[in-house]
Amino acid sequence: MRCKVDSLTIHFIFGKYMEGKAISELMINEQIRDKEVRLIGEDGEQLGVMSSREAQKLADEAGLDLVKIAPTAKPPVCKIVDYGKFRYEQTRKEKEARKKQRVIEVKEIRMSPNIDTNDLNTKVNAARKFLEKGDKVKITLRFRGREMAHMQSSKHILDDFAKALSEIAVIEKAPKVEGRSMTMFLAEKR
Repeated sequence: MRCKVDSLTIHFIFGKYMEGKAISELMINEQIRDKEVRLIGEDGEQLGVMSSREAQKLADEAGLDLVKIAPTAKPPVCKIVDYGKFRYEQTRKEKEARKKQRVIEVKEIRMSPNIDTNDLNTKVNAARKFLEKGDKVKITLRFRGREMAHMQSSKHILDDFAKALSEIAVIEKAPKVEGRSMTMFLAEKR
């Protein structure tokens, strides 16, 4: 039941499951060179602090592997497990976590200060769709030429935009002038 393979072989075997990433810096069996380790048994019970040789001997008697699961702890924590089964469970947990995670994108909506009411409503509806999907929305009001002189008087457009979406969105970052544009960020209400 004991796994006697080097890290290169492990990387080759598990490489296709890990999508090219290094398997992990877990040390197993004879790779563990620490004087003392805190040992956890196969059932999860604490066996205390002992030399790595004694821990290896206990793992050999159980017919399992000694795996260093917390290398930064003082002393390092090792566990007696079946290494193949342990790696399989780890990759399954990582895969499950990747499925559940959601990448929040920032969608941008650009407008000019002389936008018409109907055009503004169309942009509001587009922003509503983005917010309902769970994305954040960056509203950019772009100024060109003489419009630059009236930047502060155009702030009401962003305020109206936020007011139109107030039932489903909150202002994450208030309107702010950056160069030739004024930006505001909206996020979905929790």
